[in-house]
Amino acid sequence: MAKSRTIYVCSECGASSPQWFGKCPSCGVYGTLEEQVDSLNNNTNQRIRPGFAQNGKSTAPPQPRISLSFDQIVSDVQSRFGSGYGEFDRVLGGGIVPGSLVLIGGDPGIGKSTLLLQVAHKLATRLPRILYVSAEESGQQVKLRASRLEVEGATDQENEQTLKQENLYILPETDLEEILRELESLKPQVAVIDSIQTLYFASLTSAPGSVAQVRECTSALMQVAKRDNITLLIVGHVTKEGAIAGPRVLEHLVDTVLYFEGDRYASHRLLRSVKNRFGATHEIGIFEMVDKGLAEVPNPSELFLSSRDELAPGTATVVACEGTRPIVVELQALVSPTSYASPRRSTTGVDYNRLQQILAVLEKRVGIPLSKLDAYLASAGGLGVEEPAADLGMAIAIVASFRDRVVDLRTVLIGEVGLGGQVRLVSQMELRLKEAAKLGFKRAIVPKGQTFPEDLGLEIITVSKVIDAIVAAIPPQPRFGNSSEESVTSE
Repeated sequence: MAKSRTIYVCSECGASSPQWFGKCPSCGVYGTLEEQVDSLNNNTNQRIRPGFAQNGKSTAPPQPRISLSFDQIVSDVQSRFGSGYGEFDRVLGGGIVPGSLVLIGGDPGIGKSTLLLQVAHKLATRLPRILYVSAEESGQQVKLRASRLEVEGATDQENEQTLKQENLYILPETDLEEILRELESLKPQVAVIDSIQTLYFASLTSAPGSVAQVRECTSALMQVAKRDNITLLIVGHVTKEGAIAGPRVLEHLVDTVLYFEGDRYASHRLLRSVKNRFGATHEIGIFEMVDKGLAEVPNPSELFLSSRDELAPGTATVVACEGTRPIVVELQALVSPTSYASPRRSTTGVDYNRLQQILAVLEKRVGIPLSKLDAYLASAGGLGVEEPAADLGMAIAIVASFRDRVVDLRTVLIGEVGLGGQVRLVSQMELRLKEAAKLGFKRAIVPKGQTFPEDLGLEIITVSKVIDAIVAAIPPQPRFGNSSEESVTSE
């Protein structure tokens, strides 16, 4: 006979505990354990498995029951269809896979609903049935937002030739059972769920957004999507740490996890892939927020190269790779005497620990006294530059600011800086150099021993030490403006 027991499940991490604690033993968050009833069958372990004797030894020859050998599995190339936005398709690995689940997370107000409404509109012009489930807004609110974006067919037009969005269906509903019945009845090619944290399953007593609700709602939607071959685009809320709210199992259930990033006070937005069962991860798509919604940015390198005509000390240009996309980014550094006992270190778009490491290498291996100076490092446009290939550009920008020198605007710097002051090899060098040549750069400083094509129209300078890169990138020249270098040290 089945028995029941009481367990306590954490609403933050999903860990279970046999008794209640004020703090979750797994994640350490207070007040997140919720009581749940779990059924337990004690007779399950006592049953004898078919084909096995009482002593546990097999009585039948080994043979597969339902498993297939690797040679018996038929290779099937996944068919895809375009969303109407090349940047969105790029992040997905080339297009939307039928029957897949795509989870999109991002900060409030970053533009998740705007992006998916525009994608739904594009799909509705080519596919017969698209469903937009609005669990946070009414149908009138969705239509008003579509009118602001000037989505065709969203407003009443007297012109009969205006394209009507008869293939785009709106369902303002939060009840999971009603949404499942609509999916089974309409059978759309693509369905948008906005958002998963606001749906609720009436059979569960927990509140919407809890671990149990998010897990059960996602599992039910996944079963219907896989059975009826429906593509689901699911919006997920994020926590204050930036992770998708709810249990981690939510990210394991879906096929693709995308993060919509960007500063709400800046115009550009980045759509980043962190998990993709049908393509490469860490791909990015770049959009720009305009008055009529989100517009694609076909050449992101031009977006992040700001004020290139103005000579300024402490700037250097690097070529960062996000997945398979090279992006030329300008790094800006500022080094100045400190007014406090401990100098300040500040970064924007660059890893803080990476800045500390490069400052230590420059002081120890090159002999530049930076321990008593404030250091600020930022990437133009706020693009996150995390890969080690940007180390050389960071180091040159810091040295140029310290010496009040100007790095040639037509020079790019690519290389990883080691703790011994070496310049190490990096990957995808050919892609980086081709992007630099396409944008009109004339010279590149790269690690020694790096392989690259010779017909790019670039002057390639190979270096093995950071000091060699400094000599090549910052030749002797008059100081820029009024320099306070003498108050710090003499060259």
